[in-house]
Amino acid sequence: MSYLADLHMHSTASDGTDSPAELLNNVRARGLRYFSLTDHDTTAGSDELARLASPEDGFIRGAELSCATRLRKCHILAYDYDARAKPLRDSLDNLAEIRIGKMHMRLIILERDFGIILSEAAKHQLEQTHSVGKPHIARAIVEAGYCADIREAFSEYLSKIKLKNAYLPAQEGVESILATNGIPVWAHPLGGEDEAHLTPEEFRPQFELLLSYGLKGLECYYSRYTAEESAFLVSVATEHGLYISGGSDYHGANKNIPLGTLNADGERVPADRLTLIDAIAARHA
Repeated sequence: MSYLADLHMHSTASDGTDSPAELLNNVRARGLRYFSLTDHDTTAGSDELARLASPEDGFIRGAELSCATRLRKCHILAYDYDARAKPLRDSLDNLAEIRIGKMHMRLIILERDFGIILSEAAKHQLEQTHSVGKPHIARAIVEAGYCADIREAFSEYLSKIKLKNAYLPAQEGVESILATNGIPVWAHPLGGEDEAHLTPEEFRPQFELLLSYGLKGLECYYSRYTAEESAFLVSVATEHGLYISGGSDYHGANKNIPLGTLNADGERVPADRLTLIDAIAARHA
């Protein structure tokens, strides 16, 4: 029997719409044998799921770090880390500061350029939000009565605000994961949702940099990748002795991606193609 897995998904701890408890129920209903919650720049959702899940659920701790090299941005997935260790916590604290700074800048611009003034209570709630980002600000705009829905808040306001990019240095991200006994994996290495996909020639320089930092795996199977793109990534991972991972990038109602979708062609991808799962199992045997 071939089992299904999904090692890339998001909850309300970042920008998904399922709570960790709801996500666990949905994972069980979908029949996934292995899964990981990889919220953006926080382990809060994974910490909660670790308390809720049973050993039979096949849960793997995860997080997704927003990083950049000198070449371009990248997202680094952290798997099976020591949740108590300091290095990853320090990197997540740095990412939290970056997110809070961006949030305050967006609120200033919303007030200055668009006349959108949120209450102090709404601002405080945003400041207390794990991994605060544009979806949370959009929801606050809707709740304040300026827009009918989140889509309108993005199209009319948030999409028009351009901030200088700020990310965690990718070397720090990879090394902090390794220092907590975790496994760093490059998420959607050819490009994520609504991004132009890299050609093999564009992919190589970024890959070589991340490899030099200690990268251990590639997300070869991804909901927006064709069979040809996945085959290319699998060949690269195999050539360099890297773990093969795969995930949907599920966000609940915020993205049109069903759980367990690991390619753009509708192919069923069995869990035994994801060598990362066996590697993590061996660590806990």
